Amino acid sequence: MGANDDEVTGTLHVPARDIPVPEYLSPMARAYLMPQPASAPYPALEDKAGWRAYVSAVDQAVIPLLRRVSGQATAKVDERDADGARVFDILPPGVDPNDRTIVLEMHGGGLILCGGELCRMMGTGSAMRLQRRLWSVDYRMAPDNPYPAGLDDCVAAYRALLRERSPKEIIVSGGSAGGNLAAALMLRARDEGLPMPAGLILGTPEIDLTESGDSFHTHIGVDPGLRSLMPVNLLYADGHDLRHPYLSPLFGDLSGFPPTLLTTGTRDLYLSNTVRMHRKLRAAGVAAELHLTEAGPHTGFPGAPEGQEIDVEIRHFIEAALHQDE
Repeated sequence: MGANDDEVTGTLHVPARDIPVPEYLSPMARAYLMPQPASAPYPALEDKAGWRAYVSAVDQAVIPLLRRVSGQATAKVDERDADGARVFDILPPGVDPNDRTIVLEMHGGGLILCGGELCRMMGTGSAMRLQRRLWSVDYRMAPDNPYPAGLDDCVAAYRALLRERSPKEIIVSGGSAGGNLAAALMLRARDEGLPMPAGLILGTPEIDLTESGDSFHTHIGVDPGLRSLMPVNLLYADGHDLRHPYLSPLFGDLSGFPPTLLTTGTRDLYLSNTVRMHRKLRAAGVAAELHLTEAGPHTGFPGAPEGQEIDVEIRHFIEAALHQDE
């Protein structure tokens, strides 16, 4: 007998169960999947002092992880003003300073975290892994500088870089919240008549602030390092519609985007974000490739063998994108 509308609730009840960490992962990857301490509650939306304290506390807690992931990474770092946006110009050792190719990176951090020194540390780690010169945009963030301040800074940095480089020499990259800004930058750049870069990298991107994807339900509590960011999303949006493409690029017109590489993992809370973005890019005729890490949580396994495999894929993508017309 077929189900009728009254019999279909639209909700599947799944009983509680234990989910083991796969034994075939490297020890470092297994450590990423261990349960994490409970996160502090979010402040009330209007409590800016509470949000400042929250950001400060979480940033301090993240520093040891960044140091562990980046190891003893050393690079030449210059702070620059890019049309009013602060960027860290990072040149890893061994990279030819006369090589004009460059990565423009927007750091992660849920649109409120990892500014200043943490942005420099994250950018240095990225430049070392990619073995590319990199501009890391230290964009303004909420609670004091909500949307569109951060995106404005990313656009300003891209405009400034275009005065120094051909678009064919630029790769735009962003992970998590940085993936939101990297994709939104493409939409803004196209709308404002700026050329597209040679390629785009979106690492487990936060490109749907409405959190409408399936994995926001199926992976909650499974991804050890990420929970719903809805209060943060509302803080960042500052009253604007979360579905606006500059806030949630998944809902934008993606035609004309450059070749794109997307990464995620099977335990990533943003798995749906990444998969849906990949399918929408393909439907728009964009050359897009998706790399999925087994058991990977949000941000993957930085520094572990599994993460290094993804780094190799990203380096191959960058090389191909920069030489696609040759």
